[in-house]
Amino acid sequence: MSAVIARSVLTCPDCGHRQEMDMPLDACLYFHDCAGCQVLLRPKAGDCCVFCSYGTVPCPPVQLHG
Repeated sequence: MSAVIARSVLTCPDCGHRQEMDMPLDACLYFHDCAGCQVLLRPKAGDCCVFCSYGTVPCPPVQLHG
């Protein structure tokens, strides 16, 4: 089993702002305020969190359980 990656870069779909963030290891992050344009990011349909929708790495729960 490979190690869980705990950092991801979120990219805002509205303004393109990129922000590297630590992900919670035992939960999903459903909302995030973009630091560039202040839009509230929400997961895309079928995704569990903003990291799975807009991040470079899926959230830890998805990494562990697929």
